[in-house]
Amino acid sequence: MTRFDKAKHISKCLQSAILFEVSANKPGNVNLTVGFEGTRIEHFLASAVAAAPTFEEAAIRGIAVAEGKLKIGSVALGKLIRDCVADIDAWQSGGNTLLGTVMLFVPLAVAAGMTPLNEKVEFDLPELRTKLKFVVESTTAQDAVDVYEAIAIANPSGLNDAPDLSVTALDSKVRLLKENVSLFKVFQIAEGYDDICYEWVHNFSITFDSAYPYLMDQLRVKSRSLTTATVDAFLKILAERPDTFISRKVGLERAREVSVEAAEILKLGGVETLAGRDSLVRFDRRLRERGNNYNPGTTADITAATLALCVLGGYRA
Repeated sequence: MTRFDKAKHISKCLQSAILFEVSANKPGNVNLTVGFEGTRIEHFLASAVAAAPTFEEAAIRGIAVAEGKLKIGSVALGKLIRDCVADIDAWQSGGNTLLGTVMLFVPLAVAAGMTPLNEKVEFDLPELRTKLKFVVESTTAQDAVDVYEAIAIANPSGLNDAPDLSVTALDSKVRLLKENVSLFKVFQIAEGYDDICYEWVHNFSITFDSAYPYLMDQLRVKSRSLTTATVDAFLKILAERPDTFISRKVGLERAREVSVEAAEILKLGGVETLAGRDSLVRFDRRLRERGNNYNPGTTADITAATLALCVLGGYRA
């Protein structure tokens, strides 16, 4: 496999993960049949297509690092994220669809580019995780500035002021460069109220240590379909981690209440049982009745990252 074939392979894996995630009937999220005002399934499908070239470019840069042709500090991770978000914004009118997912997927693509493929065209995920840690910890202050610009383009809801270097503060970008604050350091500041940042700082621990093993157990041990396994993996993440997108909009206490409901559905057997499915329908209805404020968007992003590991690791639907 040539370096460009490998980069295309990585991009296809990540694009597939986005499509698998949005196709699953997860409570409170946009799916094939239900959306929010102004944001529907077609916006996510267009976003997945628009994001693919950036994933390929990120992989190419990761390959170049592995070959010694590019220094890790020159990967320009922040610019890749910004350009990806800008392309997504240009190709659909549904607002912020994939900001969190892109923040997780771009470093994954670089790390995958740095990781050898085996003869089965699978990535060794522990090795990929080691590379991923190196990638995110090597970010620069310019990466931070570029990600702030990406956030401005996506304009996500529930964006509250951070205790320091807020993305809404006019002087933040100047300070980032003047004080040489890397993107990784920014995410260290934000990890307490944003689980995308938490994943960066803790080497994607929710994805690798909890969600991915659970998903693969559902698929390989219990022989479940990818769609139903994805929904229950989403519920597991939500049960264990109050969604920070919800928390920023309506408070941590309400986010914890949502997590308790997700845990109760899993105790009933999740999607595998009639009681679990009935409870899931009611849960979904309650979340949607409250509007986009109760959309577990961060949980969806981490579910997408979990599916990305699944596909990069060789799983095929």
